[in-house]
Amino acid sequence: MVNMDQILADLGLDAASLKGGSLKVYSPVDGSEVAALKEDSKKSTSAKIAAADDAFKAWRSVPAPRRGELVRLLGEELRTNKEALSALVTAECGKIIEEGRGEVQEMIDICDFAVGLSRQLYGLTIVSERPGHHMREFWQPLGVVGVISAFNFPVAVWAWNSALALVCGDAVVWKPSEKTPLTALACQKILERAIERFGDDAPTGLSSVLVGGREVGEQLVDDRRVALVSATGSTAMGRAVGPRVAKRFGKSLLELGGNNAIIVAPSADLNLVLPATVFGAVGTAGQRCTSTRRLIVHESLYDDVVARLKKAYASIRIGNPLEAGNLVGPLIDKESFIGMEKALEAAVKEGGVVTGGGRALADEFPGGYYVNPAIVEMARQTESMVEETFAPILYIVKYTDFDEALAIQNDVPQGLSSAIFTLDVREAEKFISSAGSDCGIANVNIGTSGAEIGGAFGGEKETGGGRESGSDAWKAYMRRQTCTVNYSNDLPLAQGITFDL
Repeated sequence: MVNMDQILADLGLDAASLKGGSLKVYSPVDGSEVAALKEDSKKSTSAKIAAADDAFKAWRSVPAPRRGELVRLLGEELRTNKEALSALVTAECGKIIEEGRGEVQEMIDICDFAVGLSRQLYGLTIVSERPGHHMREFWQPLGVVGVISAFNFPVAVWAWNSALALVCGDAVVWKPSEKTPLTALACQKILERAIERFGDDAPTGLSSVLVGGREVGEQLVDDRRVALVSATGSTAMGRAVGPRVAKRFGKSLLELGGNNAIIVAPSADLNLVLPATVFGAVGTAGQRCTSTRRLIVHESLYDDVVARLKKAYASIRIGNPLEAGNLVGPLIDKESFIGMEKALEAAVKEGGVVTGGGRALADEFPGGYYVNPAIVEMARQTESMVEETFAPILYIVKYTDFDEALAIQNDVPQGLSSAIFTLDVREAEKFISSAGSDCGIANVNIGTSGAEIGGAFGGEKETGGGRESGSDAWKAYMRRQTCTVNYSNDLPLAQGITFDL
């Protein structure tokens, strides 16, 4: 059994206070119930949004470098609580402890990035066509940012959004997945400790957590006081959120599904291909939006690559993700297991040859849904390959020429991450050209998973088009303002217009 009480205690949460509610929380490690939380009502949800709106009106006037100091303190608190929060991530979402640590490190990294950003919210000076005039472009704080996160990265996505939003002068209201609300409550506690150290400049209501299901999320999405809704989840969720926010002329940032491929070219270094593919395909039990789902292998290497992968898969250690050495933990729940089974059945009907799959460790963990990662050899890209299944299924197809490989890779609705392994500079450069990968992330000689926070994260097509994390993703959390100052005694009009009174 998971010792959740100890993990929660290490994070300053009282396990007894997390009982008696209607939202039951289960650990995928063993299926045990670890909490029963009281859900937010319509009234309490509205009150938290109202408090955030009030907080924003004070926070926007705090100088940005001072706002950065709060995020610096948050980074310090995350460093102090890294091991405990990593354990909670693992216990609540099922990823192995090493990946849990990596996720918390990602939170720390984005805090470091945001602290520097707090002194670099640069605008522009623009040459005016009118004499005696200056034009400037400013980036102003936007308002309340609503964050809707998914179970598979229960804390990093909040940090990507919150670290940037806070330095940009915004308040944050977070609706975590109902499958992983405990990590959200822990993060809120950690931030509150940073706020206590920060002092009175941080207004009440600057950050809050909404506990509940779809109805709570819909209320957050529909509230006009929420200037930006940053939502991470399925394409179906994005199709619901995007139009609802647009209807009220709000802003949305959507991070949705992925169906990521690796192309293995004739010159590929197979010593790199193997670990990148296995980590990408089975890490987080295949439940990443950047998981490697398709492997497109040149026909000259196909038999060798498949043989090596089968050998590697046979040695993968499946087990309790809290125990060091295990490489694959459980799926989040029974529903995900059923989805994997259905996907493999569909692949077989389409002519696929399946190696692996099926439930694992059922005797040891009757309440946990551990699975054997699956390899599916396909003669061509089929309908089941085009659909995203959140499970460790790797489809493999062969190709003859490079243009064919690119066409296979791009012929899916999603456009998040992509990779090619090649030592041919022409192939590498074409892959990252306008005629190459149509994804938001295009990698050469590294896999599809494991993006650094320095770059903007997100994808095209049904992935939603949003960008989070690094580069200039911060601009989504601010509003652009063009200002013209006339310091002359005349009033010339633009475009040479004459308007004499």
